[in-house]
Amino acid sequence: MDIRILKDKIQELAPAGSLTAEKEEHFIFKQAIAFPGLINSHDHLDFNLFPQLGNRIYNNYREWGRDIHNVNKAEIARVLRIPLPLRIQWGIYKNLLNGITTVVNHGKPLAIQDPFITVHQRSRSLHSPAFEKNWKLKINSPFINGRPVAIHLGEGTDKESSREIDSVIRWNIFKRNVIAIHGVAMDRKQASAFRALIWCPASNYFLLNKTAAVNMLSKQMDIMLGTDSTLTASWNLWEQLRMARNGKMIPDKELLDMLTCIPAKIWGLVGCGNITEGCQADLVIAAGKKGVNTIDRFFSLNPEDLLLVIHRGNIRMIDAALLNQTNLPGFEMARFSKISMNGRLKYVEGDLPGLMNRISKYYPTVAFPVSTL
Repeated sequence: MDIRILKDKIQELAPAGSLTAEKEEHFIFKQAIAFPGLINSHDHLDFNLFPQLGNRIYNNYREWGRDIHNVNKAEIARVLRIPLPLRIQWGIYKNLLNGITTVVNHGKPLAIQDPFITVHQRSRSLHSPAFEKNWKLKINSPFINGRPVAIHLGEGTDKESSREIDSVIRWNIFKRNVIAIHGVAMDRKQASAFRALIWCPASNYFLLNKTAAVNMLSKQMDIMLGTDSTLTASWNLWEQLRMARNGKMIPDKELLDMLTCIPAKIWGLVGCGNITEGCQADLVIAAGKKGVNTIDRFFSLNPEDLLLVIHRGNIRMIDAALLNQTNLPGFEMARFSKISMNGRLKYVEGDLPGLMNRISKYYPTVAFPVSTL
């Protein structure tokens, strides 16, 4: 397939080799796959320098929270000493390096200047019934103005986690568009009361050794995928995606939709989540394994396999092997920095090595999944 981009939009699609590019700057890929920039529906951008914390299977998130604040108090303090802007910036890079061009940040709105990807903060974030003060008033606030309300809910395997879901249903007096995060304890009847569910299988299995019954819940509501932060899940989205696939609860096509067109619809991201003419030019090009079908190639990817990440028509990450094709208008090499992911050289927008160096001054033993050169 040929894709022509004009400014921040996909202008034209055509069969491979049919668009003339003699007078246009262009890339040529062989045996690569293209897909929309991915949409991560749940992350805590400022929590992605934590290692996974927790050393057993818990009944619910409250029990986990009490445990880590007791056992891992020193580790938590070390990470929180890192200035907030540095933690946020690393969280943005974590998403970019995975081919995510839009991330929904959960929590208080963050002050972010010129991010390399879209950081969606237009929903109303409530932590959870256990930890959000006055959540009953907030969920019914007249100032929500039609925005969806996202809340951690049913993150447990005990009866209390199910009762928590019932409580939110009962107190959603004005029938707001509530989006549940996790929903491990949710049943089909409860699901019908919610706009959607954000499924975070890797986080759920780490904490609870169980995840939401999305095969059943998807018949009642839309399902989106979220990575959660590295407090409870791998930084590698693709490992998480394979975990979701191996559970065999959701067909492959629907798993892809949970990272593209479904969240675009739920979050009101006009022009995102598809590769069609007129849509926003959020694209990822990747080199998959040879000799397998496209869908298996997609699910076998890792961050180092991504060749090109484009956000709103701008290159944000590019594989070093493509540099001989980068005679592009507006492509300024000085704006990019070189990193290595599992032995593959990449150039990413901004000073990622400098960011990692600044973070290391506050947390010398921090383990980054990429290296600098």
